[in-house]
Amino acid sequence: MVTIRPMDLECAGTLKAVRLSALLDTPTAFGSTYAVESQWSEAEWELRAAQWQSDRSTCYLAWDGDRACGIVAGFIDQADSTTAHLVSMWVAPEHRRHGVGRSLVESILEWARSRGVNTLCLTVTSNNDTAARFYERLGFAPTGKVGPYRNDPTLSEFEMSRPISGPIAAMDNRRNGPS
Repeated sequence: MVTIRPMDLECAGTLKAVRLSALLDTPTAFGSTYAVESQWSEAEWELRAAQWQSDRSTCYLAWDGDRACGIVAGFIDQADSTTAHLVSMWVAPEHRRHGVGRSLVESILEWARSRGVNTLCLTVTSNNDTAARFYERLGFAPTGKVGPYRNDPTLSEFEMSRPISGPIAAMDNRRNGPS
């Protein structure tokens, strides 16, 4: 059974392993690259873990026994404390379509709700229709904001958002998407 737990500072090595797996598996889904992050020192991974555990940010890991099989992070917008951002979402291929992604998103929604946030935003790369459909099923909708994807000029990123209040929309029976 998969469990979702907040990452703690002792998980820097696990954070590194799951993040690098994510970057290898779906390289255009993230704002960074495997080539960049695989060169980080242990101190840099410890700093990332600390940055994702503050009053304004969090990170959750999905665990299958003692193995991390998913990740998601969130942070409150610097300019607007009523908005949070969901980032670094990934589920290991063998755990997709089993509700893990949905549980990770629910964790960020609950965290944001507990901090008085009204809106949760995220970006999806233009070549990731599966992720876009997954987020739509969870109540996210395109905002109309589109920008270039910094790692590939042939792609763009579009923003999606949803209100924090209210339940996550019901998943359909096909369970498509990175959950």
